[in-house]
Amino acid sequence: MPASPSSSAQAAREAVAARLRDLRKGAGLTVAELAGLCGWHHSKTSRIENARTAPSARDIHHWCRACGRPDEAPDLVVRSVNAESMYSEWRHQIQGLKKLQNSWPQVFQETRLFRIYSSTLVPGLLQTEGYAGGLLGTIARFRGYAEEGAEAAHARVDRSRVIHDQGRRAVFLVEEAALYYRMGNPDDMAAQLGYLLTAGALPAVSLGVIPRAVEPRTVWPLETFHVYDDTFVSVELLSAEVNITQPSEIALYLKAFEQLRGMAVYGATARSLVVNAIEALGHA
Repeated sequence: MPASPSSSAQAAREAVAARLRDLRKGAGLTVAELAGLCGWHHSKTSRIENARTAPSARDIHHWCRACGRPDEAPDLVVRSVNAESMYSEWRHQIQGLKKLQNSWPQVFQETRLFRIYSSTLVPGLLQTEGYAGGLLGTIARFRGYAEEGAEAAHARVDRSRVIHDQGRRAVFLVEEAALYYRMGNPDDMAAQLGYLLTAGALPAVSLGVIPRAVEPRTVWPLETFHVYDDTFVSVELLSAEVNITQPSEIALYLKAFEQLRGMAVYGATARSLVVNAIEALGHA
């Protein structure tokens, strides 16, 4: 079972905080004494030690010098930066949805193998402009962003062209239920499902659909996640995007992906499930 992304990020923060606390205690300093040596209020020391406040690189260097262990600072700075990068709140990360679509150009250009699982939506790299516009417009209204769904949708579709580049492969897994959740109007939804029939036939694309009635389920429906080669995983939550770089956690997501892939159907069987969803639009 992949660890909860938010708990994994918090655990990484707490590991840094625990090491700083151990350094203080090892030096025989009280919370107030360390604060005095570092030149800040003692409440800041408590917040850092309880993982409520992330220490800056300068804070960590001051802390380690005060404890007589300046050699520990470089490693702790790296660990702290990694912990904070795992959990990037979207409200701090972006100013709007269009910028979010253009925020990862280097990651997309460097990735040769995309592995993407989605339990609730058509994956972003397979979205049509109408579907993406309906989805992103809903997100913008929910989050109180400026209404820019159309511009963001155009940027998302433009970004998705990366899967057509030579030398890249993309493996998509979608729960069958995601084919029925409607984003945009019925025409937009029909166009989106129709595009899945086309995209699934592309040489560099593998599209698997996990039937609602599949038995037995070896993995329950999970949060949407993207695996970029074997080195990086991003997980989408309501409040945040979690970036995972720890090899042990990446291995868990890869294991989950392979088990999900084993439950999916492909080719003509997958296309029939998409066609069923298209036909259901006419009965709504």
